[in-house]
Amino acid sequence: MSKGSFEFPAADLRARALGEVHSRPYTLISLPRVVFQLAFLTEGKADADRAILTELSLAQGVSAPAPDTADHAMGWGNGTLRWEKHTEFSTYFWDAPAPAVFGSDIPVNPFGASFKAPGPFIAGIRIEIRPASEDLSEVIANFDPTSLCQSMVAEGQATVISDFRQDGDGLTKFLILDHGMTDAARGMLVQRILDIETYRTLALMGLPLAHSLSPEIRRIENDLSTITQRMKQHVRNDGDSLLSEITLMAADLEANAALSLYRFGASRAYYNIVLERVAMLAEKALPGNETLGAFLQRRLAPAMRTCQSVEERQVNLSRKLTRATALIRSWIDVDLQSFNTELLDSMNQRAQTQLRLQQTVEGLSVAAISYYVIGLVGYVAKLLHNIGLDIAPETLTGAAVPVVLLVIWLLVRRIRNSHDDEEGGRKLGWRQRRAAARETGKRSAV
Repeated sequence: MSKGSFEFPAADLRARALGEVHSRPYTLISLPRVVFQLAFLTEGKADADRAILTELSLAQGVSAPAPDTADHAMGWGNGTLRWEKHTEFSTYFWDAPAPAVFGSDIPVNPFGASFKAPGPFIAGIRIEIRPASEDLSEVIANFDPTSLCQSMVAEGQATVISDFRQDGDGLTKFLILDHGMTDAARGMLVQRILDIETYRTLALMGLPLAHSLSPEIRRIENDLSTITQRMKQHVRNDGDSLLSEITLMAADLEANAALSLYRFGASRAYYNIVLERVAMLAEKALPGNETLGAFLQRRLAPAMRTCQSVEERQVNLSRKLTRATALIRSWIDVDLQSFNTELLDSMNQRAQTQLRLQQTVEGLSVAAISYYVIGLVGYVAKLLHNIGLDIAPETLTGAAVPVVLLVIWLLVRRIRNSHDDEEGGRKLGWRQRRAAARETGKRSAV
């Protein structure tokens, strides 16, 4: 098969999908070594982050990374500087030969004297990897015994020690005692520890928000309880005011939920990453010592449960507000249906009154129309008498009176009957609508 036989048109995201597997590779770490990593919140500050990275790259004579690059590495002194871009933060990693004594200062600034933070500082880590032959008692003296954690990892090839406290530079110190790992194994172990410390700090960012939202949720819960107690007393005349109060509470709750939605979701994701990285360490406890995983679980789990509790309270409270709103709206709908029924009854009464008035006017109309018609007949009778008809005009006019009355009455009755047919159709439709309104009111009341 010749080279390039499978050069087919590639999907748009194929290169990124394949490259993601090899992105952010482990750094090969020799012995002894010290590693620094700083993490900054850079969401919304991508331009500042890129500007700093470009300046660092050009200072080393290295081309700046492409705008869509998520990781970048270059030589930095006698070590490696590595930058990684994540969803809401960026990390700057640097390694160098370890100092003679654990925890002592290194001769140069890891990131250069001109380095400026691209965003708020969120996590700082210092990891030293040393041979296991060093005097452990002297090393342990550098840690706080009240929070000291020690465990065997990497199938017994390393010992990890930390107290999760920050030194004068704001860095959390870790010590790895090497029992015979390869450079690649050291790199993997260091990366897992860096992830644990960075993501556990990010996971805990949701806890202050949970504490700040809890009193507001409690206030809404108390107000809702007061409103439901008023609803139990059947204060239906206050339906509009109750609905207004519940609507305001729902607006406050939804605003807080929108504010915390991303933070609580991110805290859950970061917490799961911490648990995964701790599981990858495959720790074995040393006698009389606590493992890193046990220490973190004992402190992270309650914080995550607090965030979860606040989130669940928001969801449950939103459901309660929805049910209370639906109940009050049903009250208002029933009252509205009752009002509509009363309005239809009033319209029916007015229609009946109008019908009786119409019947009265109808009788008067027959008399009035007949009077004018008989007057016309009288003129015709006089005309006939003048042209020679031998009948007195009064006689002819008098004889025409009953005939005119009968004809006018029949004509008016016919017109009224045609109107009654139309009115009957309208009344039937009105009765059907009224019955449907009453049925709807009954269902709403139920």
